[in-house]
Amino acid sequence: MLILIAGPYRSGTGDDPELMARNLERLEEAAWPLFRSGHVPMIGEWVALPVLRGAGGSSPTDPIASEIMYPTAERLLRHCEAVLRLPGESTGADEDVRIARERGLPVYHRVEDVPGYRAA
Repeated sequence: MLILIAGPYRSGTGDDPELMARNLERLEEAAWPLFRSGHVPMIGEWVALPVLRGAGGSSPTDPIASEIMYPTAERLLRHCEAVLRLPGESTGADEDVRIARERGLPVYHRVEDVPGYRAA
């Protein structure tokens, strides 16, 4: 399955780039276990950040980011087969879950619950 990993990225960071980078690292920690278990992991920021730079933005705080960040995740969800919602407050991740449920996609809250999960 193509699985969107959703969780805090900008939330709770006060827009500190180092804290956002740490949040992205936390999201990415789930990528290998999903891949090892036969799935293709996807994180919206992997797509949205290069698009943002291409549009002339330099960070998720730029005004144009609102036209790119959340819409990217929404577009990705048209192709994903599930969502892995990681812990932490996140308006964007909550919206990903809402959209996934609306589309009938499964939402997992632990990587261990994803079908086919293989422990290291």
